Amino acid sequence: MSLITNVMDHSLDDGYAEAAARRKADGGGGMPKTLRAKLGLAGGLVLAALIVTVGAAQARVAAPVVAKEREELIDRIDQETEAADRLEDSVDELRADVSERQREALRDSGGGGRSTLVGILSGATAVHGPGVRLVVDDAKDASTGGDGDARSTSGFSDTGRVRDRDMQRVVNGLWESGAEAVSINGQRLTALSAIRAAGDAILVDNRPLVPPYTVLAVGDGGELSDRFQNSADGLYLHVLQENYGIRTAISVEDDVRLSAAPSVIVRTAQPITEKDAS
Repeated sequence: MSLITNVMDHSLDDGYAEAAARRKADGGGGMPKTLRAKLGLAGGLVLAALIVTVGAAQARVAAPVVAKEREELIDRIDQETEAADRLEDSVDELRADVSERQREALRDSGGGGRSTLVGILSGATAVHGPGVRLVVDDAKDASTGGDGDARSTSGFSDTGRVRDRDMQRVVNGLWESGAEAVSINGQRLTALSAIRAAGDAILVDNRPLVPPYTVLAVGDGGELSDRFQNSADGLYLHVLQENYGIRTAISVEDDVRLSAAPSVIVRTAQPITEKDAS
């Protein structure tokens, strides 16, 4: 209690004042007294000022160099971006040229209606007609799996996200229900199309798609819609909607328009000639 009483009665300022007085009496306070001490202090101050001055000068000299390097890097990025854009435009032009040549080959093959049918079924020809529009989207509260991968879970779509296998079943169900041509988000499907996954993204022919997924199918609209919704794949989609919150909407359309596929390249199959048939 005596210590507490002493602290209450005497402030810390008094203690500091007593310590300063003792140090002054002993000659340990204030500025240095000897010439050597004064010269040492002056030298230290000069050295500190010199270091600060040199650092500021180096920073001033290096600043234009860093700015120049930054501008050169930005210019290089812009040039490479422009080059990539030109290459992408060139690829699109070549794909369009290949597709046009394929369509011309189909028209000039002399097969008549058969060639037209082949062009439609192969996706090499743009088509339109009655059909259905099916929109499939992730659940509102979609999440990833336990390890961050929405497609690594054991359930069907227990993360609330649409997966590649879900879209595969949707497309196959439409084909089986009588669809004559199908596209996903404007990407025309062909006999060579593949629906795969890369992380959380769904790829169609190696092109990533983002939800919502709009599937257009040309066919007998009303009958196609009924047959699909009553099929095993349509019921599968309904289960995803009811149990996992995946959102779907299907409507019958009077005129569905699908563009041609960018290119259809066949590397293995060969047509059967009359000689082969005999």
